[in-house]
Amino acid sequence: MTEKLDIDHLRQWIGRTQDATDIVTAQLVKGLRATLFQEVGEPKKGDAAPFTVHWCLTQPVFPMSMLGPDGHPTRGGFLPPVPLPRRMWAGGEIEFIEPLCVGDETTRTSRIADVTVKTGSTGTLCFVAVEHTITSPRGIAIRERQDIVYREMTGSQPGGAKTPPPPPGAQHRETHVSDPVLLFRYSALTFNGHRIHYDRDYVTKVEGYPGLIFHGPLQAALIVEMAAKLRGGKAPKKFSYRGMQPLFEGTEFSVNANETDAGLELWTANAEGQPTMKGTAVW
Repeated sequence: MTEKLDIDHLRQWIGRTQDATDIVTAQLVKGLRATLFQEVGEPKKGDAAPFTVHWCLTQPVFPMSMLGPDGHPTRGGFLPPVPLPRRMWAGGEIEFIEPLCVGDETTRTSRIADVTVKTGSTGTLCFVAVEHTITSPRGIAIRERQDIVYREMTGSQPGGAKTPPPPPGAQHRETHVSDPVLLFRYSALTFNGHRIHYDRDYVTKVEGYPGLIFHGPLQAALIVEMAAKLRGGKAPKKFSYRGMQPLFEGTEFSVNANETDAGLELWTANAEGQPTMKGTAVW
């Protein structure tokens, strides 16, 4: 049985901060390039890393004894101890200021910005907004807000069962396959122990999904790289995104973009063409 959610208690975490440091290594850049379907090459000191390499840096490390049944650290600590069992990345916003490069020593300063509760089609939802500032020796590289959602363990799946609208058309499209090895590689690069991405028995029998779930940040990373490719290799000044529905293993998926007056509209889509994540990028 899920513990009662006490929003007043959880909001006491607002304002908490945490600092962590890490180094952008050539090996990390090679692994991330390979996972993002880029040419691997031989990155050298000073070479630019993929734009979302910061999601592979400064990841918290806990002993096995401190992990919960879902593979995440037990609740509490920097993040508030939200008692709802399902946890996913709902979306966020990134401001790209300065590229991170091989050899950079980085510092991430994180702050709990807000904790809110809403009611959705699958029950109670608790959103935790976390702000991050990532710096390198050259100054601020990235400002970011991450929205984490916690939800109840219900029989219905997120995303709903309504008849989907016709899939949108795309001016630019790349297709890939959501392979379990791809999901494993990204979990390894980000030191992400969340079992929904690699443990099929857990994700199907405990959380009730039909298969392994594609990482939200991996979808966002692929979208950002496509956006930059369409603008001559320049990262957007601001990228905002939100998850629409889960993307599962074993299917073809696409990364899509349409030109707008303001910049680009971007999204990932499943094999049926239905968006799984949407984003906008401006320069």
